Amino acid sequence: MEAIKHGADAVYIGASAFGARAQAGNSIDSIKQLVSFAHQFDARIYCTVNTIVYDNELSDVERMIHNLYHAGVDALIVQDMALLRLDLPPIALHASTQCDIRTPEKAAFLEQAGFSQLVLARELSLEEIAAINNKVKVPLEGFCHGALCVSYSGRCQISQALRGRSANRGECAQFCRLSYDLEDEQGNILMKSKHLLSLRDFNASDCLGNMINAGISSFKIEGRLKDVDYVKNVVAYYRQELDKIIATDDSLKRSSCGTSRYTFTPSLEKSFNRSFTHYFIDGRKPANGSPMASLNTPKSQGEYLGRVTSANGNVITIDTTMPLANGDGLAFINASGDYDGFRVNRIAGNKIFLKEAIAIKRGDKVFRTHDKAFNDILNKPSATRRIALDFKMWCAGNLLCLKATDERGCMATHSLALDTAPEPAKTPQADRQRQVLSKLGNTIFAMRDCEIEGDYFVPASILTQLRRDTVALLERTHAASYSRDLRRSENKEATFPYRSLVSADNVANHIARQFYQEHGVASIEPALEVSGKPSENQPLMHTRYCLRRELGACLKDKNRKHNLPTPLLLRNGRTLLRVDFDCSRCEMRICLANK
Repeated sequence: MEAIKHGADAVYIGASAFGARAQAGNSIDSIKQLVSFAHQFDARIYCTVNTIVYDNELSDVERMIHNLYHAGVDALIVQDMALLRLDLPPIALHASTQCDIRTPEKAAFLEQAGFSQLVLARELSLEEIAAINNKVKVPLEGFCHGALCVSYSGRCQISQALRGRSANRGECAQFCRLSYDLEDEQGNILMKSKHLLSLRDFNASDCLGNMINAGISSFKIEGRLKDVDYVKNVVAYYRQELDKIIATDDSLKRSSCGTSRYTFTPSLEKSFNRSFTHYFIDGRKPANGSPMASLNTPKSQGEYLGRVTSANGNVITIDTTMPLANGDGLAFINASGDYDGFRVNRIAGNKIFLKEAIAIKRGDKVFRTHDKAFNDILNKPSATRRIALDFKMWCAGNLLCLKATDERGCMATHSLALDTAPEPAKTPQADRQRQVLSKLGNTIFAMRDCEIEGDYFVPASILTQLRRDTVALLERTHAASYSRDLRRSENKEATFPYRSLVSADNVANHIARQFYQEHGVASIEPALEVSGKPSENQPLMHTRYCLRRELGACLKDKNRKHNLPTPLLLRNGRTLLRVDFDCSRCEMRICLANK
């Protein structure tokens, strides 16, 4: 609900089961309440049913989806192709990013298969997005902000292989966020205890216009179980940025209604972030000088404040123009290259007093990971969202009539029968009547214009009743006229672009297998979740992110700074992984290493 209040046009939410965040389920009753709230603003609610499904769960999925449809959910985001063949209500289906949509051919097939919207892989460049857009007619959704999986979504099996916890079942153990030693084949340590697979957070806020031009019409903020303060701040920021673009282009239009107003100034750096990257939106250009990984920590870096100008025991001074507050959480990179955090006990200008001395020195960079003043604002009601409403009032005999028209395109007219026709006013009444009619504080509406014909005296109590009845009728009118997208039909003659599927394609039930076979797939390996242990040399991560390139050792770069041996190994405790490079595709794969 806070996402909607702060300007979201649509929200993805986990249902009671089968969502890719196993710990983020919501009851049908809760979702029904959210649907009712969101639909007032023409905002959409999409439920995540994006896990792979086992044979013994298919009937449970069917039952749950019928309940979601009756709760008013607008669409489902799904990964498992079995859902295209289940006995479902006519609810729209969106292809999840776990469907690994990277090519125009696969996107075109999924459109023919019956999906109403495609959520593209995070790794795509603007050119690749445009190529897909030229092949399909359904809307395309792209990620614009938040946490990044190092592996192509849906193609990471390391958690399942090593812990029996499937990322495709919402139980990722986040091996990518661990620290690793980088070793050569002889066991020599090349880098010690670095988060070599932990990516920075995606931030495309300065690329939104280019993404729209490439074909993106839905921008997805990755929440990753973040708290409500994160939702408020990040949604508000992107709402404002998109509104600026829409205001300059008559061809663009919001998909929901209502204007959000905030008690704070949104700032992306103030919410959880591992520092930011464009990732691949610009192609591979950011690799030199703009890292993709957060090697020192998987935790939030926060916002950069400045450098330490003096450090004396538990008193430090920072060269910063930003106001600080007692209770702020700060961090710095220590001598080992790790992040150390500390809490501000007392502030005097730029001088910070701590409870205990820390190993910080002059010149160290300092970041704020918790802005107490900012979060105090967000912990309170921090936004309102209102629908613009126009009134027109007149008298017809002894009937007092009021017409309400809102920005959603809804209209309602209501009248009250008075005992007698109202008497002409002795003094002008229009301003007083507009003031009474504008009192819409406990509704979602804000009066934009009010036209009053004639000048009659009408008691405030009558005007209040007329306003309340008319607004209630307007709300019922909108609820009755709200429509949902219908499920698109499957083209049974469409041919899947590839002849074979591997375990990372996540076929986990007989209906999904049948679906692919009927669309021309000849060879299908079962998903690792149902086949058991991975085979020798089976890739457990497929990534476009490349360690060689990240560390300045790309073999294709004539100006590379370093050379790295082959193969490379990653070690964390008893876990030993082998890094394979496919330079022809500019991809990297992670496998179990032979010990």
